[in-house]
Amino acid sequence: MNRSLADKEKRRCPRALIDLPADFRITDKLNVVPGLVRNVSEGGLLIQTFPDMPIGTKINIKVLFSKDLEVANFRGVAEIVWKDSYLWDDWEGYEYGLKFIHMSNEDCLKLTLVLYGQFNLDTREARDEV
Repeated sequence: MNRSLADKEKRRCPRALIDLPADFRITDKLNVVPGLVRNVSEGGLLIQTFPDMPIGTKINIKVLFSKDLEVANFRGVAEIVWKDSYLWDDWEGYEYGLKFIHMSNEDCLKLTLVLYGQFNLDTREARDEV
């Protein structure tokens, strides 16, 4: 699925480019699956992972980040709104565009702090400048 520049301009919320580990679980299943968050906004995020899931799937997601030399996280419920195949070396996986559909006030605050640089994250943008 190719997303054009026009698609990106339709976003209401700016995206932060980050590489953060995440765990997620399809809401009606028990197994936890790892993934990588590539960008995030107040409205949703982009993850890369291996399982093939259909558009419309609802997942519980936990995004991990460091805060004061400790591991912290924010959690939410999100829905897959688009997907695309993705290759890592010889491994085939998927990219998913997720839209947040539920998040506690506490987790919304954590997400906002991550987005606006209140937590010391190693972002892709910062690494690219070095």
